[in-house]
Amino acid sequence: VDVNSKDDYGQIPLLWAAENGHEAVVMLLLDSDKVDVNSKDGSGGTPLSRAVVSGHEAVVKLLLDFSKVDVNSKNNLGQTPLSLASKYKRKAIVKLLRSSTSA
Repeated sequence: VDVNSKDDYGQIPLLWAAENGHEAVVMLLLDSDKVDVNSKDGSGGTPLSRAVVSGHEAVVKLLLDFSKVDVNSKNNLGQTPLSLASKYKRKAIVKLLRSSTSA
């Protein structure tokens, strides 16, 4: 199974699972050494940015614990996960991202 296969929107399974808050699936996919944790969809969204926008704090934590995740990635509009968390008033996620980038 190719964990990085993309659908018509450019989304890999990890991005879809993160956006929809499926923690168990996210953990399973992160266990694969082949998953591209920073894969971008057609609009430049990553699994982290999609989890942020959707407000899935537990998934954000899982992704932040994964050392390869790029917390400063930008989508096609130049928005980072932190700027998206601020925009959507995800206060707990803002704190997580700030502590992650200062570590």
